[in-house]
Amino acid sequence: MWKLTRPENRHDKLTRDNLLDLEDHHLVRIESVQEDQRQVWVLTKRGHGEAKQLLEPKGIRLSVLREEKYDPETGELLGTGYDDHAAAVTSTAAELHRAGIGHRLGFQTEIGHRLGNSFVQRADLVVRAPAAGVPVLLVEVDRRTEDAHELVRKLHRYWEWGRLLPPDADKRTVDLVRSRPDAIDTVDHEERLWRRVYPPTGREGLPPVAFVFADTTEAKVDNTVAVLEEAGRRYWAPRRYESYHRGITALDYGQAVPVLVTTLEQLQEHGADGEVWRRLGRKGEQTLTAALDNPDGDALYRAQAACADERAARRRADEREAQRPVCSRCGQKFTDERWEETTARGGAWTAGDLTVCGTCQADDVAREQAARLQAAVPPPVEDDREPARPGRGLFRRRG
Repeated sequence: MWKLTRPENRHDKLTRDNLLDLEDHHLVRIESVQEDQRQVWVLTKRGHGEAKQLLEPKGIRLSVLREEKYDPETGELLGTGYDDHAAAVTSTAAELHRAGIGHRLGFQTEIGHRLGNSFVQRADLVVRAPAAGVPVLLVEVDRRTEDAHELVRKLHRYWEWGRLLPPDADKRTVDLVRSRPDAIDTVDHEERLWRRVYPPTGREGLPPVAFVFADTTEAKVDNTVAVLEEAGRRYWAPRRYESYHRGITALDYGQAVPVLVTTLEQLQEHGADGEVWRRLGRKGEQTLTAALDNPDGDALYRAQAACADERAARRRADEREAQRPVCSRCGQKFTDERWEETTARGGAWTAGDLTVCGTCQADDVAREQAARLQAAVPPPVEDDREPARPGRGLFRRRG
């Protein structure tokens, strides 16, 4: 616990003293003591109620209360099966916090996700670290007490939960999804239930899930990851884009659950900010944000689609240019305006000679206008009167 609350301290005395003080006020209690003498502390009912009022920021829910269970015969407090797992969950949160991924109040444990059949899938740990590029991360810690196929079923339930509609969803959308279950793929994530619970991930797809394996062998981890990768492909694998563009290699992650795997030992040895996370469907390990990113996803699709559109536009332009008419008189290509005149509906009646370009057509029009003007000027009228003789005028002298 002290690693989470005081990661800068080398010793846990301060945290231990604080816990003892809280225990005196009946706010916390010891759940169990592990073999290495580490103690697992939990909130009491009273402490849970006070923490809910004092520590909970707006919009963040407190983890569920750990109820006290006693053996019906001996009356001994039962913590078996919870202590080691709880310690692994807390250690995972501590390693994330130590790497600067998440504030202390950004971690929640045992957060339920209710499915349509009323089954509740509880996440061991929910991480909210928007400052570190991880708005939300659902963490499942497995000490290899569960079968690999049970982890696949968990992944399936997270996938189903991410496809649910909220109770107040539009009736037409609800009817459409009920009549065609695959119609949910066309419903924007902003209209789904998960967006009422968690912020946008900043990436395509549903809320990411990380499987952290603890206290197990490398061979068992490899076998489990192989089962997850094969049997859970429908839930984590991206799809091909349904596009009329050719040469699109980008993938559609819109309906997929990003799944990451690592081990608690790797987190403790190399740090949660190191290259210790492997994304299903990829080879090698990456940092957390790199594993969550989709470099071959939507951004690549937009770039490839833009390039494809540009190539298609150039090809259409080349094909159009190859069909551009040539003037039968001067040999020049038609301009766009002249081409439009000769091909537009009804334009052929006024375009003149359809085989000549605009310049030659203008010359023809000018000649025709000059001919019409010349034809419209009347010829000069000739005077048939006798020309006047010298000395003869209108007045004559009488003799």
